[in-house]
Parts: sequence; C-alpha cells; structure tokens
Amino acid sequence: MMVATAEAVAQRFGPEYWREHDESEAYPEAFIAALGEHGFFGVTVPEALGGSGQGLSELVLVMEALCRCGGGGGPALGYLFGLLGTMTLAHAAKSERQLGDLRALAAGEKLCAFALSEPDAGTNSFNISTAAIEREDDFVINGAKWFITNLQHSQRLLLVSQTRRLGSDESCGLSLFLVDLPNAALTFTPTPKHGFNYYKSNQLFIDNLVVPKSALVGELGKGFASLAPTLNAERLLVAAGAVGTARLALQAAVGYAKERKVFKAPIGSHQAIQHPLAAAHANLEAAWLMIAEAAALDDAGTSPERAAGMANMAKYVAVEAAIEACYQSLQTYGGAGYAREYHQERWWREVQLFRLAPLTQQMTLNFIGQHVLGMPKSY
Repeated sequence: MMVATAEAVAQRFGPEYWREHDESEAYPEAFIAALGEHGFFGVTVPEALGGSGQGLSELVLVMEALCRCGGGGGPALGYLFGLLGTMTLAHAAKSERQLGDLRALAAGEKLCAFALSEPDAGTNSFNISTAAIEREDDFVINGAKWFITNLQHSQRLLLVSQTRRLGSDESCGLSLFLVDLPNAALTFTPTPKHGFNYYKSNQLFIDNLVVPKSALVGELGKGFASLAPTLNAERLLVAAGAVGTARLALQAAVGYAKERKVFKAPIGSHQAIQHPLAAAHANLEAAWLMIAEAAALDDAGTSPERAAGMANMAKYVAVEAAIEACYQSLQTYGGAGYAREYHQERWWREVQLFRLAPLTQQMTLNFIGQHVLGMPKSY
C-alpha cells in the first residue's frame, strides 16, 4: 500500500514538472506538501508520535518508488532532506517541546534542515569549528556551515556544534541543537550549483546564536551517538534514490530504443544499443537486492556492524550502477540526449551527486576496507 501510494504521488509530479522547476530554480512546494499529506515523512516515527512505526525496509521502498515513477533525483533529495532531522529526533528527542516538533515533522507540518558540513570539515565531522559555549541557562553558538540545504523552506534547524565547558577550551565532543527558523543570528547565502536547482544549498553564518538548554537534543557532547542511527538510513536512502532514478532513465531509454528507427530498424535491435542497457538493468537489480538486505539487517538490529558494512557496500554498488545506467540511457538518444526536453541530461546531472554525498565513494571504500575486510585504516 505504501509503495502504491508513493507511485501514485510521484506520477502526479512527472518529468515535466521537475524539468520546469529545474529550469526556473523553483522549490517543488506542491510535491513536498503531498509527501506530508500522505505521511511519508513519518514512516519510521513511532505511531505514538504520529508516525507509521515502520522500518528502514519500508522507507527505501518509498524512496525508490518516488524516484522511479516521478522525476528521478528531484524527489530523492526533497524526501531525504525532510527525513534527516526527523529520524535523528526520533532517536534522541526527550523534551515535550522536541517531541511536539517531531509530531509536526512526521505530519509534514514543519520541515527540519540539517547543518553539519563546514569548509574544513566535510567527511571529518569531528573537525568542525562551530562552537557552542555553555552558560548557566543557555548556550551561545558561533561558526559557519556550508552546503546546508532547504533553509529557505524549513521551520527548524538541527545544528551540530562542538561544545566546550565554560572557562575551558577543551572540547567535550559534538552536540546537537534544535533551533527555530528564521532567526536573526543566522544568515545564509545560496551557492549556485550544477544540479538539483529545486533546492537551495547555502553558506550559513552563525553569529552569537543564543539557545536555551532545552534546545539540546540528546546528551551534551554525545551528539555523534544521536546521529549514528541515521547514518545507515542516509546511505541506503541515497542508494534507493539512485536506483529509482536510474530505473526511470533506463525505462525511458528502452522505450526510445524501441521506437527510434534508423536504416529501417529500431535502434534497440542493434547490440551496441541493447547490450549496455541490458547490463545496466542487471546491475541495478543486483544493487537493489543489496539495498533490501542492508535495510532488513538494520531493521533486525541483531548485527549493527554487519548492517553498517552492508549499507556502505550497497551505497557504493548502487551509485556506480545508477551512474552507468544513466550514462548509457543518455547515450541511447544520441545527440537528442543532450536536449533538455528528453530529461536524460538532467537525470545524468543529478545522479552524479550521489557519488559525492552523503559520503564520497572513496570514503565508502575506506569504510569497507577497514570495517568489513579488517585492513588497517587508510587515511
């Protein structure tokens, strides 16, 4: 039922919707609202807090369906950005105010942006310089973030900061703070980028942001532990979005190859066209099986290390398979694939991001080498 609903929602916002929004750099407000109306932001939130109480297996099914039946990468990032803060709060929120926010996020009534990355701290999250100084009744936060997406349309911000005890320069670890938006202490500037122009990614400047002690999410100095349950989900959601995007591109390319005739024969009858598409399909199906297994392992909760390893492997394999599928799909169109009206160039642009975020393929291989194969740390 969830997949059928996701497919129906996605079909309301087909490729033309996303092409127009990409060209005009317009936020897909109607699509995001539809996700909220159907409860998709609350799939993994407990029923007592307004969610569906489902697992990661259901979540990746929804993500794949939204991308496969709609606009490719466009739905992937919109859905992912609406989930990261929500999933973290579902693990770590304790106060009534935070639980109230979680209910609103699960219902799609509010959106929560997520701020971790900094110019000198991408993958190395512990190197962030944004600092929260603890006082008697509150915290004062200063710093800067970059590539923080959707600040323009969010009502909350989950902000990751170093926390230092008053009177000491010694770091006591990362901490999470739930901040209301807009806020005069927060200013941001959009960063022009290669694709995904539906969502603004911003440089964020934090100037003497004062938050009460009640804004702290989870335990002081243990913010990474609060984020950890979200990491496998993030990787698998990106993998599922990549597969869904590639399946959409491949489906369009197969249809074109059946209809386009050159020298009195459909181009799909030629092995130079047919074989790359067949190989891409096979690789996508294999990647999807890895995603399903990784999600099931995460839901079972009996082997966290194996689940993390499988999530990283699934992300790596799925992204590589998706990029190849989108490339071959674009090539099927020849010169027409370069035209925006056929959508292939957009899907090709968008799937490139999955090689870089939320974790580069190289860092994914580092994780596999160290934590799955047991080799020495390589960086």
